[in-house]
Amino acid sequence: MSDITVAKFSETIGVDVERLKTQLADAGIKVSSGEDFISDEEKVSFLEYLKKKHGSSEQKGETEEGGAPKKITLKRRSTSELRQKGGARGKTVSVEVRKKRTYVKQSVVTAAEDEKSDSELVERLASQIESDKIAAAEAEERRKQEEAKRLEEENRKAEEAAKIREEEARLAEAEVKRKAEEEARRKIEEAQRSATGEKKADDKPARGDHRKKGKNSRNEPQKLHVASDKSGRRKKKGRGASRVVSAAPVHEFAKPTAPVVRDVSIPETITVADLAQKMTVKAAEVIKEMMKMGSMVTINQVLDQETASILVEEMGHNPVMMKDDSIEDDVLGEVENAGEKVHRAPIVTIMGHVDHGKTSLLDYIRESRVASGEAGGITQHIGAYHVDTEHGMITFLDTPGHAAFTAMRARGAQATDIVVLVVAADDGVMPQTKEAVQHARAADVPLIIAVNKIDKEDSDPDRVKNELAQEDVIPEDWGGDTQFVHVSAKTGEGIESLLESILLQSEVLELNAVADGPAKGTVIESRLDRGRGAVASIMVQSGCLRKGDILLAGHEYGRVKAMSDENGKPIEMAGPSIPVEVLGLSGTPDAGESAIVVTDERKAREVALFRQGKFKDVKFANQQKAKLEEMFSQMESGDVSTINIVLKADVQGSVEAISDALLKLSTDEVKVKIVARGVGGINESDAQLAGASNAIVFGFNVRADAGAKRVIDEQGLDLHYYSVIYDLIDEVKGAMTGMLAPEFKEEIVGLAEVRDVFRSPKLGAIAGCMVVDGTVKRNNPIRVLRENVVIYEGELESLRRFKDDVQEVKSGTECGIGVKNYNDVKPGDQIEVYERVEVKRTL
Repeated sequence: MSDITVAKFSETIGVDVERLKTQLADAGIKVSSGEDFISDEEKVSFLEYLKKKHGSSEQKGETEEGGAPKKITLKRRSTSELRQKGGARGKTVSVEVRKKRTYVKQSVVTAAEDEKSDSELVERLASQIESDKIAAAEAEERRKQEEAKRLEEENRKAEEAAKIREEEARLAEAEVKRKAEEEARRKIEEAQRSATGEKKADDKPARGDHRKKGKNSRNEPQKLHVASDKSGRRKKKGRGASRVVSAAPVHEFAKPTAPVVRDVSIPETITVADLAQKMTVKAAEVIKEMMKMGSMVTINQVLDQETASILVEEMGHNPVMMKDDSIEDDVLGEVENAGEKVHRAPIVTIMGHVDHGKTSLLDYIRESRVASGEAGGITQHIGAYHVDTEHGMITFLDTPGHAAFTAMRARGAQATDIVVLVVAADDGVMPQTKEAVQHARAADVPLIIAVNKIDKEDSDPDRVKNELAQEDVIPEDWGGDTQFVHVSAKTGEGIESLLESILLQSEVLELNAVADGPAKGTVIESRLDRGRGAVASIMVQSGCLRKGDILLAGHEYGRVKAMSDENGKPIEMAGPSIPVEVLGLSGTPDAGESAIVVTDERKAREVALFRQGKFKDVKFANQQKAKLEEMFSQMESGDVSTINIVLKADVQGSVEAISDALLKLSTDEVKVKIVARGVGGINESDAQLAGASNAIVFGFNVRADAGAKRVIDEQGLDLHYYSVIYDLIDEVKGAMTGMLAPEFKEEIVGLAEVRDVFRSPKLGAIAGCMVVDGTVKRNNPIRVLRENVVIYEGELESLRRFKDDVQEVKSGTECGIGVKNYNDVKPGDQIEVYERVEVKRTL
């Protein structure tokens, strides 16, 4: 037993804390709050007090202290006569009715309840103290057993140590005896050789003799062979010749005394067999360990680096992560921009919430009309432009503001020097505004806030400052380091101040780059053009990109066949901070990949193919892992509906944005699975894949060719074209809503109260009811309620109004109700009529 608090003690014995404190005070135990502790002795004294109090209360009699009775009993008797029918004379029967009623004082009832409560408390407290004693006794018994086990283990270890010492002494004695015997045998052999004249033969060993072992070789492991003094020639047996046998053989292999821990080098992908070989264990052991971790694998299955490292650690070895990028290092190491650095134009990214005027602001600066040409009036690609102003050249990146384009905004922040955050003065800070601030901070890029739409009547620039201050973006006039510029994309107010702020910030950053040399840059966007092939938009960050250079961009490579600026004009070269469109790559590189000019096309192909192979291996390993995880999750969660989608878009950035937005729609009941995605038009293979996987085909700013249309018409596939991402997401969300399991809701339509019950030989019990609420309908399910508790659920067998069968009875009308397969209806019961209504579910 141990001391516990008053609150814990009251919870244990089931008594209110305040009542327990009062009873403890009556028992002479002082406590001030529920956090005070009670010892075991105080528990026992409290139990004795309750027993005494309970015993004294039981000795009281039936009367109170003043002699007044606690209860009064009244008796009444009445006599009546009943006349029986039948016959000429009627018989009469006398009936006597006796009634007895007892009245008890309220104080007596209260005292009895308190007495009963005290007796229950005594029982619980005694039981608690007894259980504490038993637990303490069991703990003491366990402690004694553990102590006995410990002493027994120590005695056993001492005996084992004594046996080991005896064995070592015996082995040492045997070793000394063996050495003495060997020495005596050697002396005898020398004496025999000197007696027979073999001294000369010993000085010059014959062919086949073994060399004598030196003193240092005595303790070396000996192999199984004849004695060392026996030569290859066979000698005649002499009378004095004695047969000599070598000492007992010793194994050359020594069993390791501790587990061997190895450093296992793990590439980005590795098969189970190769991993087992690196750890020098059987593949079956690796498979068994993977099964313990919850994964079913085969000997030839490819594991990703993360899974392999966890497995190696589980098997007691040290994983060493490897990167198979030596080929890349060799090629990229040759490209060094060792020229003179010059000042370059700043790369500025325009960010902000959707419809806050980012593209319109850029239009005014460029004196163009881009926003009016965007589908739905929203930007869905990263647009790159460079503008020559009176103060110098500036390169702008226009990013989307919609929530689905998070990855594009992140890429824009990574490839930029300055972020201009556009906030509408009439709308304030919105979710994508906060997200843009986070991207800029993650990329460690300075912010300039452009408060747009100040020409509107309801504009409030101070509100923007207050809301951004909550995101730790403090204006300069408030003592912070962030420039706030009030602009209007409609009237042009403040545009010059914004450009000056951008150039001032670029001077502070001291942006320099090598103007001549191999170009380096970043892929902003890529798409597949039907007439020109793969087209990549690249922002040159250093060096000079020329027509005919060999370009390596992510998994793709190729010679630059043609270049054009953002307006489509052909150009021959592009320096730092210039966005260009490049033709001639082998495919569409992923947006955000680095682009670099190399000298040797063969090496560029080598690196690109290596990256593709590595990407496929990693993708295959992740797919295998995802399949296994999906299999286990389906086993746990049961059947899950899935929407399969084949997605094609015009540019790589849109593919990523739409894929992320669709995958986020997945729920526990309905999942979105993108079977295939890519850049370019919908071709025949896409349509066949959609038919094989029962998928819906979505085209975002692309169309299906003739072969794809023929397959789609033959197989009756779903094909949808979109140019605004909102519409595509809403369409998929609607399809997922239709796949949700239906949900039913019960609505009570009527309530009837049973006034009387009639027995019918044909129909059983018929309840005479009054409809008190709603309408009782013949074909709806019903519940029988007694004292507001459901005692039966079923359906109506009959519903009658007078003698006519009816389909429904309205409120305030009497009717007869027969409940099917239930005859225990009583007056006072309620019959509740309800119906099940399907509720439309949404995501």
